[in-house]
Amino acid sequence: MAQTMVNFRMDEDLKKAMEQTCQEMGMSMTTAFTIFAKKVSREKRIPFEISADPFYSESNMKHLEKIISDIDAGRAKLVEHGLIEDGE
Repeated sequence: MAQTMVNFRMDEDLKKAMEQTCQEMGMSMTTAFTIFAKKVSREKRIPFEISADPFYSESNMKHLEKIISDIDAGRAKLVEHGLIEDGE
């Protein structure tokens, strides 16, 4: 079977972590991606669950847009909550 090159960009730290993990499993990153490609091709699906970050949900985006609009219009009421660190 003829071989071909596949190139793509990835965060450098992620690449290093992936290489380390593959090495610990006794395979190269090329082998891991080949296994992934074969499974996707055979099953016609991504072989693990992928979910969206709820931060980017339509309802949250609308909520954030309303807050920005209120800030821009001077209607925002800023309150302290538990996620804000004291800074001391």
